[in-house]
Amino acid sequence: MSKPRTVGVAIAVLFLACALGPLARAGTLSTDVIGMFPQNAGEFAYADLRQARALSWFPQLQSQMLPARFKEFEKFLSSAGVDPNVQVEEVAWALVPGGLPDGPAAANSTAVPTSEEVVGVALGSFQPDSTEAIFQAKKLPVVKVRDFSLYGFGGGSGASDLFFVFIDANTAVFGQRSLVERLINIRYGDEQGLYANGELSALVAQANGSGVVWSVMSAAYTRLAMQQLTPELSQFPQATQLTANVQALTISITASSGVEAHFQAVLDTPDDANTFAALLQAGLLYRRYQVANTNPDLANMLDAIRVAPSGDDLDIRLSLTDDQVAALIRRNTFAIGL
Repeated sequence: MSKPRTVGVAIAVLFLACALGPLARAGTLSTDVIGMFPQNAGEFAYADLRQARALSWFPQLQSQMLPARFKEFEKFLSSAGVDPNVQVEEVAWALVPGGLPDGPAAANSTAVPTSEEVVGVALGSFQPDSTEAIFQAKKLPVVKVRDFSLYGFGGGSGASDLFFVFIDANTAVFGQRSLVERLINIRYGDEQGLYANGELSALVAQANGSGVVWSVMSAAYTRLAMQQLTPELSQFPQATQLTANVQALTISITASSGVEAHFQAVLDTPDDANTFAALLQAGLLYRRYQVANTNPDLANMLDAIRVAPSGDDLDIRLSLTDDQVAALIRRNTFAIGL
């Protein structure tokens, strides 16, 4: 079980989305796949890799951004002769906070997580029989769950070891064993899935189809992201209470003459949104002057961020040109991951 670094996924989703914004079709994930995930997920993200690969800079961007667990999954598939760059078309993943019981209470917990596990679903075109034959020849650790064979990435006994299973010829699941087993149980109707969490599933429905890459965070993960993304806010006494009032965060993408990423934070009241907007603008300005000499590309990006309250919501928009995205990639700006 790893220490939570949700900001890695949040930034990854944001900037991959920035790079993908000009592409026409938004990535829409099947509701059947969404419903497979645990109801106490704290963060949910999706990437349409089919369109991502059309970008010349995507390989460099991918190496900086996608969760490290997905990179392990890709290596695991490659060892069995599967080409993830061709056969994996879409990927969705969820971060599940540790130390909490299952059920509605855990799903709606606002406590900032201190540890987490990851589970993901890869969609594409696979050949389960031939791939599993290679796994068996390699004598990989295997666990039987119902009619499925879960293959271990490592020794197969550690709490953080990852497991992999084909659900069918188009669906593969990877993650810690307990979460992979939960996805199977949800599929069989023995456990409630993400749609039992009304608040998060409503946000997922809102974000689904809004971009080639999109992400949703619960209250707890939004607060963690705020702490990591804007540590400068800790200088303002009001920020701690306001951060505690942030209920959720969604990320979506639009594109017109340029590339625009849209953050939408949900707060308790319009007054909270107004105050938080002012504090966030001050924090971004402070950060901009910190990096002005060492990373001018990042400073220019911070200049492009626009913060505006809208009722109970706080809208944060970022517009970038293709050249700005490429420059940020060259500086490893997005090298933050799980």
